[in-house]
This record gives sequence, C-alpha cells and structure tokens, in this order.
Amino acid sequence: MKINKYIDHTLLKPTATTEQIRQLCLQAKEHDFASVCVNTCYVPLSKELLKDTDVRVCCVVGFPLGAMATVAKAFETEQAVKDGATEIDMVINIGAAKEGNWKYVEDDIRAVVKAANGNIVKVIIETCLLTDEEKVRACECALKAKAHFVKTSTGFSTAGATVEDVRLMRKTVGDKCLVKAAGGVRNLKDANMMIEAGADRLGCSAGLQIMEEYNQNKTKK
Repeated sequence: MKINKYIDHTLLKPTATTEQIRQLCLQAKEHDFASVCVNTCYVPLSKELLKDTDVRVCCVVGFPLGAMATVAKAFETEQAVKDGATEIDMVINIGAAKEGNWKYVEDDIRAVVKAANGNIVKVIIETCLLTDEEKVRACECALKAKAHFVKTSTGFSTAGATVEDVRLMRKTVGDKCLVKAAGGVRNLKDANMMIEAGADRLGCSAGLQIMEEYNQNKTKK
C-alpha cells in the first residue's frame, strides 16, 4: 500500500477555521489520503468537499478526554454518521480503565460501535496514561465490543504514539483488529517506523511533509 493511504490527514485544534478545513480537504483530495480527521461540526463540509473522491470522512467522538456520558458519545456518533462520517475515532473512558472498571470501558465502546451502524470505529486508548497491562486490557475491550481499530493517542495528552506501544497493541489484537498510530508522527521516518511496528493507519497533521519526503525519496531512486 502506498504511504498516502496510511494517512488520516488531521486537524483537530480548537482554533481550526472553516477555511483551514477546506484546505485540509483539498490537500487530502490532491494526495488521495485515506481520510480527513476532523471535529464533528466539520463533517458536513468535509463530506461535501470530498464527495467525488474515495477520501473518507473521519471524525472524533468524546474527544479529547473520553469522560463524557456513554449516551452522549453514542448520540454524537449517530449524528456524525447522519452528517456523512464513515469513520469514528472515539476516546475510551480513561478513568474507568484506571480503576479497573473494564465492563464500563467495553460497554462504552460497544454503544459507539452500535451507533456507528456498520461504519468504522477506532478506539483511542490514550496509551501515555495507561500501564502496559491496562493497554492490553483496553485493546481486549475494543475487540470484545467489535471495534475495527485500536488507536494509540488523541495527540492532546502528555505524549503520542510510540513504536513500543504500536507493537504491544498489534501483538494484543493480532489480525482481529487494525491499529492506528497517532500523535507525534511528524515525518517519513516516524511514519515508516510505525508501519513497521504494525500500524495500519497513521493519524497526523504532518501528512504534507510526509508526502514531500516520500516523493523526494522516489525521485532519488
């Protein structure tokens, strides 16, 4: 698979403007990225701008803290799908994970999967806040809840994706689920390291830089 199809071209900053989202979508269209990843208010605009492409519209739910009521996450998911999102990146309830309430974590994920109505759900476990044992348990909850991906990070907490975490997540889910690395994937070297560690998708705001390096490398060869 070409590097562009690993990339979820992402803009989730609270200061993001409509014009910046337009640019994001045009860039995604130009480079044929896997998706754009936006906050839910920009789903309708992104859907409209990308309607004649195979670039998917991804959005975040319960973002970035994950501490919203399950019913609120489910409603946000349902609305996003109505508005045109085909991929949902949801944040787990991290507090529930830290206190070992794995039933809550699993039920929370399951509610979003159900609300997504067959569309792709990626489960952000926020690895920087979890122990290795908790990371494994969170991935197992995502599997049981029938999510499609486990994802390392929001990019808004204390750290982003690491190669070690991607390896651990890949080992845990095997071929039953896909893995997304997000947060701190800033260049082609980072991207390749994450892919080699087992990532199937990369969430990054540096998609243009990665493509520039990728194309330069192709030219040199």
